[in-house]
Amino acid sequence: MNPDLSINNDDIIVGLDIGTSKVCVLIVATDSSRKSLNILGVGLADSDGLRRGVIVNIDRAVRSIQQAVAIAEQQAGIKVKDVVVGIAGDHIHSFATRSIISISNPTKEITHADVQRLLDEARRIAIPSDRRILHVIPQDYIIDGQDGITDPIGMSGVRMEANVHIVTALVTAMQNIHRCVERAGLTVSDLVLEPLASSEAVLDDDEKEVGVALIDIGGGTTDVAVFVEGIIRHTSVFAVAGHQVTDDICNVLGILHVQAERIKREYGHALQESIMRDEVFMIPGIGGRKPLEVTKSLLCQVIQPRMEEIFEFAYAEIKKSGYADRLSAGVIVTGGSALLNGTDELAHNVIGRPVKIGIPSAMTYGGLAPEVESPMFATAVGLVMHGLRARKDSIDEGIDDIATKKPSLFRKVKSFFEDL
Repeated sequence: MNPDLSINNDDIIVGLDIGTSKVCVLIVATDSSRKSLNILGVGLADSDGLRRGVIVNIDRAVRSIQQAVAIAEQQAGIKVKDVVVGIAGDHIHSFATRSIISISNPTKEITHADVQRLLDEARRIAIPSDRRILHVIPQDYIIDGQDGITDPIGMSGVRMEANVHIVTALVTAMQNIHRCVERAGLTVSDLVLEPLASSEAVLDDDEKEVGVALIDIGGGTTDVAVFVEGIIRHTSVFAVAGHQVTDDICNVLGILHVQAERIKREYGHALQESIMRDEVFMIPGIGGRKPLEVTKSLLCQVIQPRMEEIFEFAYAEIKKSGYADRLSAGVIVTGGSALLNGTDELAHNVIGRPVKIGIPSAMTYGGLAPEVESPMFATAVGLVMHGLRARKDSIDEGIDDIATKKPSLFRKVKSFFEDL
């Protein structure tokens, strides 16, 4: 199938998850209401040129991206241009700060422009020259001393403050992602922190409201995000994840990395108690040596300590947020390593909270839906959802700006979008 260049790219959203173990491309089309997504193509390729979530070889990373994009384009029958890309790595740092502005318009009514000015003010904070602000996420607003405000637009006041969560990344890491994507023939429309993307795919609004922690265990990094009262309160990334589990199997059993990855996926358990029936499986010998006999329980003895360590690190980050006692919805574990049998039980034993495996299900699926209903696609699906929400917010802000300046024109534009 040749890519169809005639399809309107304004109706297409593409998520590109450049992971340490895999590169995933997800092509979707929005319906006229932009409330549901039709999955057109899914591209998967083995990742090369990345270590612990960071690009270390541009040529290899470009080839991996091109392979995944080609597969997705072949399935979708279209040629993609713009992609929403995820970023992770232990270079990601976050912190809290506060910004303040005055409301100068004659009516003292707060508008989208005022909120944007407040967030732009937060971006003026001094950070090291080798870092760049990735996200400025408002926690809550204070208007004339009244705190706890989540949506200030339309309210009246003369002074507005905001507690904000700022996420920063290394400039070089961001530049290398842009360079790889551009060399693959694409344009980065947005760069999104991966735990934010994953949370869009596997968490619902009720969970975020009552308090929930997301743990996304990928190949090179584990991402943590904490939500309370519908607001993201803490984000972190650390470089202990699925690849360390595979390396442990390689070192203990003395086998190739590709063999270790295969048996981890086929026979791996994160908790001894989750093994219902122990069985023996064979691993081909290296260099003419005899095949190696291994049991599920022996493999679990290698996997479980590292998985425990990952959850201990994640729990330390959750406690660092200060919201560990407010997670009424418990913990959601997602990412490729969440597919290990017994992962949810082990996480519960370590963290002491209810745990479930997070599967992308937060949007109306169509097309190739079954292919992405897996924890390993959480980030890619979340990137698409982020792109969809960004387009919707842009349209809403544009309508609000028109309403402020041209009320009669606003009514026509509003009517147009309502009729879609």
